[in-house]
Amino acid sequence: MTMKKILNIISEALKGEEKEYTKGSIRRAIVLLAIPMILEMIMESLFAVADVFFVSKVGIDAVATVGLTESVVTLVYSVAIGMSMAATAMVARRIGEDKKEEAARAAAQSIIITIALSIIIGITGIVFAPDILRIMGGSDTVVASGVNYTRIMLGTNIVIMLLFLLNGIFRGAGDAAIAMRALWIANIINIILDPIFIFGLGPIPAFGVTGAAIATSIGRGLGVIFQLYILFGVSSIIKLRRPHFNIDKAIMKRLSKVAANGAGQFLIASASWIFLMRIIALFGSEAVAGYTIAIRLIVFTLLPAWGIANAAATLVGQNLGAGQPERAEKSAWKSAFYNMIFLLSVSVIYLLFSSPILQFFTTEPEVLKAGILSLQIICLGYFCFAYGMVLSQAFNGAGDTRTPTIINFICFWIIEIPLGYFLAVTLDWQLAGVCWSIAISEAILAVVMIVVFRKGKWKTVEI
Repeated sequence: MTMKKILNIISEALKGEEKEYTKGSIRRAIVLLAIPMILEMIMESLFAVADVFFVSKVGIDAVATVGLTESVVTLVYSVAIGMSMAATAMVARRIGEDKKEEAARAAAQSIIITIALSIIIGITGIVFAPDILRIMGGSDTVVASGVNYTRIMLGTNIVIMLLFLLNGIFRGAGDAAIAMRALWIANIINIILDPIFIFGLGPIPAFGVTGAAIATSIGRGLGVIFQLYILFGVSSIIKLRRPHFNIDKAIMKRLSKVAANGAGQFLIASASWIFLMRIIALFGSEAVAGYTIAIRLIVFTLLPAWGIANAAATLVGQNLGAGQPERAEKSAWKSAFYNMIFLLSVSVIYLLFSSPILQFFTTEPEVLKAGILSLQIICLGYFCFAYGMVLSQAFNGAGDTRTPTIINFICFWIIEIPLGYFLAVTLDWQLAGVCWSIAISEAILAVVMIVVFRKGKWKTVEI
């Protein structure tokens, strides 16, 4: 392919014009969806990297606060991703069937459910923020300095929930460029506001680590406003109107069923990260801080990989809706292969340059040592991550959220957590033991996903 053709297809993908993804070249469809989805996921990961970069200038306890809080906020992400997954699957299926009005109704019902859930989570987070940090193993110093950060992050979870959900709706409709733009807006604002609220500027006092939560919430909130403007405007594939928000129990029931399994799927994965973080907390704030920085870098590269996986989910959903299951399967396998190439490239970079990369975030010797150790061990599993995440999203795009939920439970709770404790505490490998348990369990998950996906039962799921 010539450079001119490459630039043309990138330009076409970024413009976000309405496309037909149920016919023509599968590779072209993957590229057109994946480019804006990758950029979207890069923007989502920049929240984490930008925050930890500025917060690392405040101190080790501040980074530990972010790490401990984010481990709990991943539960919010899980609920948001579960709802997003359900919305993507249902909207994609209706778009594949050429039923845009029904797709809009499904989108509206998912918004109602998400707002209700976010209110419950927000109240709980505001009231119990200090207890959450203590349960996670935070010292008295961490609790005292970080409670407001935790309270704000959980209290404003509605912007996290809606940002994920609305982008899931756009992705299901094949309108990935809009989702990308929403994250660009949110991140640019967050990056501008982070140093202002953390270190202070003019009349704005220095809020320290709390300032990171304020900046992130404002950035995400403005991203949500942009999304809603598009959905209620005239330029989106999905056009929401007031009648779409009339309660439809049948749609809500179907959405809730898929979302419950989807949320459970990611809650299982997220809860495993919480347990692992709790184990790491046994070895001190330096280990927690180093691991947190490494995980932020890993997330930075895994989220773009999720962009490719999300492209597979959209293609699977739309092609099943169009009555083309074989095309749906081919889309998943090709997406997985491209993802593998990407993550293998990233793993080589991390293995060779982990020290200079991490020195950009910290110069504390013990924190740096922990970060390098975490990054090098976990990225050894990138080859397996590639297939595991794409096939998992392919199941989800088909509306079969139950299968990956069961696989996640086995690999993360039955294998990863006990193995992490055994290696870290019983064998006294400490932080290295936890990191090895992550790489091993992800490898097992990928193998199981491949075996089950080949059986093809997901092609018969109705949503």
